[in-house]
Amino acid sequence: MTAQERKVLVASSLGTVFEWYDFMLFGALAPVLAGQFFAKAGPTAGLIFALLAFSAGFIVRPFGALVFGRLGDLIGRKYTFLATIVIMGTATFLVGLLPSYDVIGIAAPLALLGLRLLQGLAVGGEYGGAAVYVAENAPHRRRGEFTSWIQTTGTLGLLMSLLVVLACRTAVGEAAFAQWGWRLPFLLSIFLLALSVWVRLSMQESPAFAKMKAAGKLSHAPLTEAFTRWGNVRLVLIALFGLIAGFTVLWYTAQFYVMLFLTQVLKVDAKTTNILVVVALALGTPLYVVFGALSDRIGRKKIIITGLLLAAATFFPIFKALTHFANPALERALRNAPVVVSADPSQCHFQFNLTGTKKFTSSCDIAKAKLVAAGVNYANEAAAPGSLATIKIGTVQVQSYDAVGLSKEAAEASNKRFATELTAALEAAGYPSKADPAQINKPMIVLLIFVMVVFSTMTYGPAAATLVELFPTRIRYSSLSLPYHIGTGWLGGMMPAAAFAMIAWRGDIYFGLWYTVVIILLSVAVGALYLRETKDVDIHA
Repeated sequence: MTAQERKVLVASSLGTVFEWYDFMLFGALAPVLAGQFFAKAGPTAGLIFALLAFSAGFIVRPFGALVFGRLGDLIGRKYTFLATIVIMGTATFLVGLLPSYDVIGIAAPLALLGLRLLQGLAVGGEYGGAAVYVAENAPHRRRGEFTSWIQTTGTLGLLMSLLVVLACRTAVGEAAFAQWGWRLPFLLSIFLLALSVWVRLSMQESPAFAKMKAAGKLSHAPLTEAFTRWGNVRLVLIALFGLIAGFTVLWYTAQFYVMLFLTQVLKVDAKTTNILVVVALALGTPLYVVFGALSDRIGRKKIIITGLLLAAATFFPIFKALTHFANPALERALRNAPVVVSADPSQCHFQFNLTGTKKFTSSCDIAKAKLVAAGVNYANEAAAPGSLATIKIGTVQVQSYDAVGLSKEAAEASNKRFATELTAALEAAGYPSKADPAQINKPMIVLLIFVMVVFSTMTYGPAAATLVELFPTRIRYSSLSLPYHIGTGWLGGMMPAAAFAMIAWRGDIYFGLWYTVVIILLSVAVGALYLRETKDVDIHA
C-alpha cells in the first residue's frame, strides 16, 4: 500500500468513525435519555419514545442521501463529506448542552428530536461519500479490501461510543452519570469534530471524479438519471432488497439490539453489558477487512449470502442462549411459572407509534408494558368485552387498571398499586428483578455476541465494494446513497423500537427477532436471484 493510499484510508475512515461515534451515542444512551427527556411517558413508553427519537435520525437519512448524494455527483466527493462531518459534530455537541424535560418541558424532547434529525441528514451523506471516495482511489483488484475499512467504521464508532460512555460512568459514578454525566460523551465530540475537519481538508478529490470532470462528463441532473431511468432504478431496487436490507438488520441486531436485550429484557446492568459488547466487537472488527479482502479473490456475493443464511438460522438459538447464560433465574421462571394476560382483545394495541404522540392507557396495554419491562413472557387469553385486564402468575391474579380519563394523581396511585402487587407476585414466582452478577457467564456471552458479529462482518465487509461496483461513476454517489440509507435508516433504524413493540404485542421476549429474520430471508431470495457478482467490474469505465 502506497503512502497516498494509506492517507486515503486513514482520512476517510477516521472521519467516518467519528461521525458514527456521534450518531451511535444516542442509541448507547437511550435508557438514560429516556429518563431525561421522556420521563413523563413512564419507563416502558419512555424507552420506546427514546428509541423512536433514535430511529428518527434514521428516518431522515434517505433525505440526506438525496441532498448530499446530488452534491457529491455535482461538485465532488471531498467537499460534500466535509460538510456532513461539520453538521454531525455540531448537532452532537449541542445535545450535550440541551436542558432536560424538567427544566424546559416539552421543548426539551422537541429540541432533542430536531438535533437528531440534523444528525440523520448528515450521516445520510457520509457513507456514500466515504465508500465512493475510497473505492475510486483503490487498486482494481483490492477494492473489497480497501472499502472494508469503511465498513469497520460503524462498529468502531459504536465501540468508541461504548468505551467513552463506560469511562464516564466509571469516572463520575452511576448516580451522577444519570443526572449530568451523560452529557460528557456528547460534549467531547467537539474535539473529534476539530480533528475530522483538519484531516478532511488535507484530502484530494478522487481520481475518477477528477478525470470525469476534466472530460466534461459530469451529470447535470444526477437524481433524474439515477431515479427516473428504469435501468438504474432496477439496480437501486436490487441493491436495497437483495443486499442492504439484509445486512443492515443483521448489523443492528448483532451490535445494538443485543445491548438493549441484555439490559432491558435480561436485566444485566449497563456497565457489564457495555464491557461484554466492547470485548466482542474488539475481537470481531478485524474480520471486516478479512472478508473484504477475501471477496476480492472469491467474489462478494457468495460470502454475503452465506453470512445472511447463517444469521437467519442461528439468531433465535443465540438469543435463547443469552438468556441461559446471562439470567438463568429468569430462564427458570419463564419455564416453571408461565404468565397469562386475560384481557378484552379490543383493548390490546400494537404499542408502536412512529411520532411518539399516542399514549397506551388501556388496562391491557398497561399490563403488557409492565411485563415487557420485567422481561416476562406471557400468553394471551380473551376476556369479556369491557373487562379490566388481569395477569395470572400461577395461582395468583393481579388486576391491571384503565388510565383513560383518570386524573394525574389517580393514575399515579393506580400505577403504584399495580406495580407493587405485580412485583410481589413475580418475585414470589421466581422472576428476578435483575440478573445476578455471580450467575452471569461472561465468556459465553462474549462468544455468542462475537458469533453474531462474525455474521455481520461476512455480510457488511464486502458490501461497500459491491454497491460502488453496481452503479456508473457519474451518478454513483446518488445511486448508492439513497438505497443504503433507506435500508439502514428505515429498516435497520426502526428495528429496536419495532422489536420491543412486537414483544409487547405477542408476549414473547424473542418475538422481535422475527423482524430481522424475515428481512434477512427476503434479501437472500432477492440477492440470490438478481444480484450479480461485481468484483471484476471496471468502476472507471
